[in-house]
Amino acid sequence: MPGRVSARSTRSSASAVSRKSSTQTLKSRASASTRTSAFAVEIPDEGPTTSLRTQICSIFGDAQRSTATQRKLVINLRKVQEACCYEPTKPGKHQEYEDFGEPEFNEEFGRCIIRVLAVKKSEPVGDRIIRFLGLFLKHASEKDNAIALPEGVDTTDAFPETPSSRLTSHILSLILPLLTAKDKTVRFRSTQLIAHIVNTLDSIDDELFQLVRLGLLKRLRDKEAAVRVQAVLGLGRLADEGAEDEDDEDSDDGIAGGILEKLLDVLQNDPSAEVRRSLLLNLPFTPATLPYLLERARDFDGATRRALYSRLLPALGDFRHLSLTHREKLLRWGLRDRDENVRKATARLFRERWIEDCAGSQQPEEEGGAPPGQISKPSFDALLELLERIDVVNSGVEGGIAFEAIKEFWDGRPDYREYITFDDDFWNDLTPESVFVARTFNDYCRLAGDSKLQGMVEDKMPEVTKFSFFVQKHLNVLIEDVRKVALQEQDDAEAEEDTVQQEFCVEQLLHIALTLDYTDEVGRRQMFSIMREALALPELPEECTKLVVEVLRTVCGGNVAGEREFCGIVLEAVAEVHDTIMGEDASQQDVDESFHSARSELSVDVTPTKANKTHKKEKNDEGNSEIDENKAIREIMVNMKCLHIAQCMLQNVQCDLEQNSVLVTMLNNLVVPAVRSQEAPIRERGLLCLGLCCLLSKNLASENLTLFLHCFTKGHEALQTISIQIITDILITHPSLIAPPSPQLAEADTSSTEIPAQAANPLLKPLTKTFLRALSSPSPSLPVTACIAVSKLLLLSLLQITSARDLLKALTLAYFNPTTASNPALRQVLSYFLPVFCHSRLSHAALMAQIAVGVMSKLVLMREELEEEEEGMVSWSIVAGMFGEWTDGRKVVGGELAVDPGASSHKTSDETEEPHILLATEILERVLTSGCSRDERKPLLTLLAKVHISPTSSINPHPSNQEPLQALYALVTEALETKLAPDATSRNVLSKLEITLTKRLGDIEAVVQAVEDETVIEKDEEEVEEDTMLGEAQAEGTVMPSGGSEEDEELSTMMKKTQLGVEDSVVDKLLESELDI
Repeated sequence: MPGRVSARSTRSSASAVSRKSSTQTLKSRASASTRTSAFAVEIPDEGPTTSLRTQICSIFGDAQRSTATQRKLVINLRKVQEACCYEPTKPGKHQEYEDFGEPEFNEEFGRCIIRVLAVKKSEPVGDRIIRFLGLFLKHASEKDNAIALPEGVDTTDAFPETPSSRLTSHILSLILPLLTAKDKTVRFRSTQLIAHIVNTLDSIDDELFQLVRLGLLKRLRDKEAAVRVQAVLGLGRLADEGAEDEDDEDSDDGIAGGILEKLLDVLQNDPSAEVRRSLLLNLPFTPATLPYLLERARDFDGATRRALYSRLLPALGDFRHLSLTHREKLLRWGLRDRDENVRKATARLFRERWIEDCAGSQQPEEEGGAPPGQISKPSFDALLELLERIDVVNSGVEGGIAFEAIKEFWDGRPDYREYITFDDDFWNDLTPESVFVARTFNDYCRLAGDSKLQGMVEDKMPEVTKFSFFVQKHLNVLIEDVRKVALQEQDDAEAEEDTVQQEFCVEQLLHIALTLDYTDEVGRRQMFSIMREALALPELPEECTKLVVEVLRTVCGGNVAGEREFCGIVLEAVAEVHDTIMGEDASQQDVDESFHSARSELSVDVTPTKANKTHKKEKNDEGNSEIDENKAIREIMVNMKCLHIAQCMLQNVQCDLEQNSVLVTMLNNLVVPAVRSQEAPIRERGLLCLGLCCLLSKNLASENLTLFLHCFTKGHEALQTISIQIITDILITHPSLIAPPSPQLAEADTSSTEIPAQAANPLLKPLTKTFLRALSSPSPSLPVTACIAVSKLLLLSLLQITSARDLLKALTLAYFNPTTASNPALRQVLSYFLPVFCHSRLSHAALMAQIAVGVMSKLVLMREELEEEEEGMVSWSIVAGMFGEWTDGRKVVGGELAVDPGASSHKTSDETEEPHILLATEILERVLTSGCSRDERKPLLTLLAKVHISPTSSINPHPSNQEPLQALYALVTEALETKLAPDATSRNVLSKLEITLTKRLGDIEAVVQAVEDETVIEKDEEEVEEDTMLGEAQAEGTVMPSGGSEEDEELSTMMKKTQLGVEDSVVDKLLESELDI
């Protein structure tokens, strides 16, 4: 660190500047004097240079070069401090410092520290000096405490005052006033230095503690994020101490005590991700702060989320201290994060850190856990405990987070893959955790695509015959548990929990059965018999029933004969279930009747009175009503069970319904009566089965489509949702139902934006009304279902232009409508659909261009209504930007911006500009009408600014492209003449568009003129040769006065020949016109 510049060097440098200034001009001298006065700083007199100053500056100068020698420099500086602050133990050593005392040392030390404050953040020199300061203060404090407090002295009451503590107080007194400096670099270095001191030392003076606390609290509101980061680092250490002083207040800005509360507020609301991340890693782990720390798993910044999973949670300790809700949320948020690094950090946390916590508790005490940084040996009990800690029974269902977690576990722990074995004892004594291990291991190995893993799972899993017996055993246990729970008069929570766990085990076994190889005929027959018997059990739960049907379908084979056999077996099972339940009801009714009759014979009087008759009649009525109610409930249960089996069967067949007599029988005897039922649950499930039947028969779908529309109109919300889904699936499966009536109408070309006029299908109008009504429903779920349905139909281009325009307009309005902000599911669907739809085909972009003006007009009226209620909408610039992007033909798949420039499949610029030309025409036509208000005109012209029309035509310009451009040019000219633009920006947009169209039309006219000139020359030459070559010319059809079609063909041929020759002249003309402008 250099000392103060000597007077001699100052004078010589000043004279040098004076001599240099004398040779400059007056203007240069003035500017030089201005710069000198602007940066002139009055350096205070620091006294003469001493040996102490020289030595300390030398040590600081060496410390700023590298951190490798800082520990040695700390020892050297400590020797200097001891020579100044203590009496020398060995006289004659360090005599050069004996004339200096502690105040001089502190002054020189502070003088060097002050120099760091002007060093910018990007310079590593400042960080090295601050690190050196921390090392020295810590080393000096330890030495001073060892001198002042011998061993055996209690230090809990108060810390002694030492030279190091006085040096710390001196430095803090110098730095604290600079926390409020105007220069951001000074504020940053001051806050950084104080934070480093606070995190390095064990104690500071009480008065300085309060000043440091208040100063850092003020820096939490600094406008510079780097300053706030350093304030957070310092206050993180003071959080526990500051929580005790809740009553302190600062009169300047109202900052009160309670550091922890303020830090938690910063953690949630600070706009800088770096500040939130620093605070996340420096807050203490307490029950009060833990929910706020874990909340950062949903932080906007990916690095902050990654820091939580990779640094905070591993350092948090045993994960079992977290609640089950926190564990499940952390896994779900982390494994489904959009950032790949966050997903990897979460998977590493699960398979390395959490499994180690379980493995450490499973090992015997004499063995102990694995050394820090090493992985324990595989433990099956540890894996089972880990799955139990994440509640695999609930999170292990289809779509649960346990599937994703265990997949990452198998992927990153090959040692567990080798260690796991499945013997007979394992399959006989299954638990939800163990069977989940078997199921996920089987799925991972079979879906990995690795022959080694495939061979591994074949060796570890039992053969089909043995596995079928395990399935049968656990199915029997499940049925027994279900019957026991049904017969209990009082609810037994433990028995119900056991039943749920056994049901989960059976489900996992059936999932494994779906992946087995049934080429072994013995095993296939055994599994077929077990599934057939299980399907006929009325106590079998619904999810198990669904899986049994799927396994039965797999066992029957994928051919037509197997499908027919499968349908017959399922229909027989439905009949058995119906007869079993209704047979039990009949037998129970017979027993009850015999019991009542016997009791009445014993209790009846010999001579019955009128009162006895009345009492007997009332009892009979009550008994009959109870019997009727029980019978109705049982019938509902029977129908629901049978319909569920039928639904599972229909979801696994693909044959033609009319060619399968089994399906026709089921339709007439089970499905149709269910649709006509007065019970809502039966009607809903029957309608769902009827919809599945319609997917298998076009004629049946055509006959019942009006029925589904009627169910939507008259039904409740659940029935409306089912109707919308069925209608959409029918239209996608049988698109000819809504095709135009005329079969001779050819399909429109998807690469063109022109959609031919089509005759309206009579079903389109009621279908459109149904979808529009569903989109405007107040229910939160029904509009989402309708939006997904309409999105599918529009993407597949199944609807005609009129219906497609109305539905697309409704979807776009719903996207911008602020009332849909409370329905994030709907917004998410629309956010994905709208850009995908518009960029899939040019015709889709053109359709959006047709409705854009109408949507903008609706939004203007909507904004006027919302302004009265003080509710906000997105700005017009955002709306215009979205419409401009959605209608940009260059971004369509196959357009100029969607594929490589060298690709041969992309559209020409003329085709990609058609949506924007159409949009500009629609805008100007609306602006020029008398009904367009000023409030509507301004956003429309803002949208016009997003239109892209190239001033030059494509490689092969065609005269037919001139008509829409001429019409647009006429509209622009009229708009400029009538001065409709409300501001200068809008006028500039119109002027720019006029210039672009002028160049573009001039380009086309030049090409057309050149083609006409070439055609005239060719005709003159042909007339000269007409006398000698008339017959040949007529045969070739080159000069035929009455042949209009040949002339058009000749014109296009000439255009191709003269294209390259005319191009240079056209470019020259355009350049000349630009120079003239």
